[in-house]
Amino acid sequence: MKASDLFVKCLENENIEFVFGVPGEENADLMMSLSKSDSVRFVLTRHEQGGAFMAEVYGRLTGNPAGALGTLGPGATNLMTGVADANMDRAPMLVITGQADTERLHKESHQVMDVVSMFKPVTKWAQTVFHPDNIPEIIRKAVRLARTEKPGACMIELPEDIAEKDASTEPIPVRRFRRPVPDDKIVNRAFEAIKSAKRPIILAGNGCIRRRASKQLRNLVEKTGIGVVSTFMAKGCVDMDSDACCYTIGLQAKDYPALAIEQSDLIITLGYDMVEYHPKLWNPDSRHRIIHCDFIPAEIDENYPIEVEVVGDLAHTLWMLNERIDAEGGSLEFDHTHTRKCRAAMKADFEQHAEDDTEGATRPQKALWDARQVMGPEDILLSDVGAHKMWIARYYQCHEPNTCLIPNGFCSMGFALPGAIAASLVHPDRRVMAVCGDAGFLMNVQEMETAKRIGVNPVVMVWQDNAYGLIAWKQENQFGSHTDLAFSNPDWVKLAESFGWNGYFCERSKDLAATLEEAFNADGPSLVAVPIDYRENMLLSKRLGNIAVSI
Repeated sequence: MKASDLFVKCLENENIEFVFGVPGEENADLMMSLSKSDSVRFVLTRHEQGGAFMAEVYGRLTGNPAGALGTLGPGATNLMTGVADANMDRAPMLVITGQADTERLHKESHQVMDVVSMFKPVTKWAQTVFHPDNIPEIIRKAVRLARTEKPGACMIELPEDIAEKDASTEPIPVRRFRRPVPDDKIVNRAFEAIKSAKRPIILAGNGCIRRRASKQLRNLVEKTGIGVVSTFMAKGCVDMDSDACCYTIGLQAKDYPALAIEQSDLIITLGYDMVEYHPKLWNPDSRHRIIHCDFIPAEIDENYPIEVEVVGDLAHTLWMLNERIDAEGGSLEFDHTHTRKCRAAMKADFEQHAEDDTEGATRPQKALWDARQVMGPEDILLSDVGAHKMWIARYYQCHEPNTCLIPNGFCSMGFALPGAIAASLVHPDRRVMAVCGDAGFLMNVQEMETAKRIGVNPVVMVWQDNAYGLIAWKQENQFGSHTDLAFSNPDWVKLAESFGWNGYFCERSKDLAATLEEAFNADGPSLVAVPIDYRENMLLSKRLGNIAVSI
């Protein structure tokens, strides 16, 4: 069997459904083999970065990796940003690159660079195929590592001369394994610490959006009433309508959830990565008692002093705690005043601008209120990176896990449009909306053509402010002024029409909900441009700075 055919057979064996990207000369054999597959679909993108973001979102939504493909040299470097974003936000991904003939890799040669070494810092594992018979082992290892908690990206480089050789091996059977679970004694210690607390709070992180973990977390919250603050990544791990939902933390400013943490005597972190929101920001004096529950041991940090560390499958850990709670007969009693006041204060903020009727520019709060109204509980909103991300993080809350996808760890602009394409492929029966700034949207605008060509129908809402708004916001906060960050934009409706999309320009707040509904009901993908009132940025900063010390 030809090596490239074996490579594709191994992908099929691993149940890889999609490969996204841009081919080149050096992976021509692999592309021809992919074209013969009945189960692996290759999606041609307009830029390798767009392909990597699509693979990332597929991985986030399914828990299985998709392929992100590029050729050697610039094709590989173009993948890097999306790969790094996926790896830092714990999305499984299989990165596949071509490479030159191995007979010229030892010397200066056209487009040749050490791609594997370049990818090592942003993947869990990166490896060249040196012999065609090694392909089954390499693919089995890469996919297993990509799926293993914490998930991430694994990279395989296939040189062109290896791809065309004959191979004598076969795909390795896939055997799933159960994750290790924590010891009873350490769970007992964690349970005793929880019982001794008066005002506990849960800080839920990325690991809590796994379906089993979210189910067990909801059970625990129902039994105990303990309030839950989530990171940007953990939105929806507890239903936004639950009395215990204290919404989201992560704005690097004193907000109500931060005060709720400050007033707690025990912090229970679940599936939490420091890259999501550093403990120095919520535990600056290192005084809090912390129980850390996660799939892997915690990062060492002076602001994260752990009293009890429970390492093992997170869903099983929560199940073990629930079993102990049941054995107590529901006799645990806590003071939830601080978390319920936090929830009430945040909820009042969310509703403040629901009835806005402004002309010319829409407040961010109103735009997200309307977005939430037109999206169902299982519909998917994706945020790009910019000032709008801060507003989405605070104001857009969720009923279910994985229904608000935000690039958080690596935090790359250009994520949302290609991500929305992948989300539409995974869940064609759901509404999918990308919210982008005008800067981030234009970074991968070329993928509008991909969406139209492959027949997916997301809605993209672009917040127009004609500037790098988040940078202006941060500079203004720090220095009292900002540098020149302004730029011009295209005619959004004409841009949409030129790609075969439906185009809308909404200049009045009261019309936005109806415009979004019309966009979702239209035939084909839709672009909705909204002039946004970012004067609200500094008003929010000022208000957060003046939040009362007691809630």
